[in-house]
Amino acid sequence: MTSTIQLSNETKELISSFGTKKDTYEDIIKYMYKLAVKEQLREFLMSSENTITLEEARKRHKKRWSK
Repeated sequence: MTSTIQLSNETKELISSFGTKKDTYEDIIKYMYKLAVKEQLREFLMSSENTITLEEARKRHKKRWSK
């Protein structure tokens, strides 16, 4: 099943400039989606939120597992 979406001419030109002449709009949008998913994953994995330094992890490990 296909659907139609409305885009401004500016957005249409931006999307078409992203691909090659042989690419359809669907090809370009799928490619852009894959890039966006990878970027979100990269940002999640590289986030320093809720993290500790390696030195702090070693201290916690030593404190917890020392006999």
